[in-house]
Order: sequence, then C-alpha cells, then structure tokens
Amino acid sequence: MTIRVLIADDQMMVREGFSVLLGAMPDIEVVGEAVNGRDAVDRVRELAPDVVLMDIRMPEMNGIEATREIVAADGAAKVLVLTTFDLDEYVYQALRAGASGFLLKDASARQLADGVRVVAAGEALLAPSVTRRLITEFSKLSESPRLMPTAQQAAYGDLTERETEVLVLIAQGLSNVEIAERLVVAESTIKTHVSRVLVKLGLRDRTQAAVFAYEARLVRPG
Repeated sequence: MTIRVLIADDQMMVREGFSVLLGAMPDIEVVGEAVNGRDAVDRVRELAPDVVLMDIRMPEMNGIEATREIVAADGAAKVLVLTTFDLDEYVYQALRAGASGFLLKDASARQLADGVRVVAAGEALLAPSVTRRLITEFSKLSESPRLMPTAQQAAYGDLTERETEVLVLIAQGLSNVEIAERLVVAESTIKTHVSRVLVKLGLRDRTQAAVFAYEARLVRPG
C-alpha cells in the first residue's frame, strides 16, 4: 500500500528536497506541496494524504494551528512535524495540537522515509528516547490553567489498573516490546491494552497518550 504524503514548508528548497527523497521510495508517493499552514489545511482537504510533513514556522498560519485544524477536520491524516532543533519549544505545542511525532530537518533519506512509515502505521514519536526527552523537557508547559488537569484525571479514572500502568510506561518512552518485558506479558497483550487506552481516552495515538499522562500528572518530569 502506497503512503500518500503532503509536504508543507515555506521554503521551496526544503519542499523540493524532501519530495525528491521520498519520491524515490517505492512505497511512498508525494501527492502535493503546501507553502504555508493555510495552504496545508486546504491541500489536505483536497488531496486526502496519509501523512503531512509539517513545518512549524510558516507565514499566514503556523504549523501548530494548521495541525490543529487538520486533526479536527480529518481523522485520517497524520501530521509529522518538521523542526530544526530537537528541543524546539513549539514541538510540544504541536504534539498537543494532535501531531503524531516530529522529525529533524537534517534527517537522512532513510530516517525521513522511516518516519513517514512509522506515523502512517499509527505509531508515535520516532524513538522512545525522543519521547522521554521531549516530554520531560516540555511537560512544564502543562502547568497552564488551560489544561484543566482535574478533568483529565477524571478521564483516566475509566482505565483499569493495568491500563493505567501501560499508559505510564508509554509516557516514559517504552515501546510495546519493552512494556511487555517489564510487565512479563505477551506483546500482543500490550497492543490490546494500548488500543483500549486510546479508545477510552479518545486519543489518536501513543504520542497523545504520552502527553495526556504528563498533563494528568500521572507522570512527572525528572
């Protein structure tokens, strides 16, 4: 199955470079490009891509607002945020807006393609270490009153004890295999728990689950 990709970046060289790299992959098709966030929202509506490579800093509408609109309007399109720095202060906000992960702009062709495949498959950030470092660094933003932690704490009350345990381990950056080893159960069992956690909390993927866990104070940085 071919993965349909839209590239949203205000720099032509970036768009063309990524288009060439991804276009060389047999399982990936670049279906379009967008020059800003507003254009990205419109192009997603028109082209229905599987994955959107989204720059954060763009004119007219930034990548965070564009991500929020895309996620709200189309549950099928996954957003993979592009950033220059691995601890970009806006990446956390993009994840809260519904992005499924992030990728550095200096990524190799293989990393770029693998990142697209991972996100298209419904997985989260590209590596557990990235999840751990990023969420820990920016979880302090969850102190904002807008996040209403008490409401989130009530929401995770619907989870079973084991599901809550799995959610915490996701937020700590563990993969399904690592969680299975930690809890001494089959990986398939963990996949089932993860699916139930996402459904009960109304979340799209593991990335949002990790963010949720920190904002609900289930896990604290450190």
